[in-house]
Amino acid sequence: LSRRVCATAPQSRVGTYTESHVQPVYQPYLTTCQGHRACSTYRTIYRVAYRQRYRQLPEPVASCCPGWSRANTHTLSCNRALCWVPCQNGGSCTFPGRCACPPGWTGRACQTDVDECAGQSHGCSQLCVNTAGSYRCMCQDGFTLAADDKDCRPLVPVPDMDTFSQAGPSSEMKEEMNDLRSRVEALEQKLQLVLAPFHNLMPLAPEDVGTDPISRLSHSLQQLDRIDSLSEQISFLEERLETCKCLEKA
Repeated sequence: LSRRVCATAPQSRVGTYTESHVQPVYQPYLTTCQGHRACSTYRTIYRVAYRQRYRQLPEPVASCCPGWSRANTHTLSCNRALCWVPCQNGGSCTFPGRCACPPGWTGRACQTDVDECAGQSHGCSQLCVNTAGSYRCMCQDGFTLAADDKDCRPLVPVPDMDTFSQAGPSSEMKEEMNDLRSRVEALEQKLQLVLAPFHNLMPLAPEDVGTDPISRLSHSLQQLDRIDSLSEQISFLEERLETCKCLEKA
């Protein structure tokens, strides 16, 4: 017997076959009768002929063991298991009355959810939340979930913008900027006082500056008007103040 076939029961089916037989054939021919006359008569000849016959042919039919069935009618093996309770949640019937369950489910019909958080195999560093057929990791307050969805990393504290704007670097920057602006104004006033006697002696254009000492002195003093370092510091402080204002509005 084949695998998981418990018995065979005889069964008949109608079959056809070809049978040969001798068939008589009556053939006419001419012969001479009395009075020398031509007569027509017959003679019998035989030839082999074929014909279809029908008969009952016995055929064994396999009977599957309890809990098993055939995958199709063209096979003798009984290789399909039967589960009286249908398998649930993606399970498949692999043995009579028993299902093979996917990860996250258990039971004879895969009807019971596995609580992955009950053991230590989940791998969550802080909190484990069981879900239907699976689980997920969560973090406590002050932590965030890492890229692996298991570890928890502390959150970076965000500075209080109100405190920062009231007593933080912005107030210090304002004082520093005001101090620099006062120094620039004082230097400009001193420069104007020094250059006042030379205004009538100044050439009309910088390219007309000659070798005269007074002209060179006046031209050199005029370059003091570019107080680049102080101006750059003031601009930088103003940009920082604008950035702080934008943060406060956000």
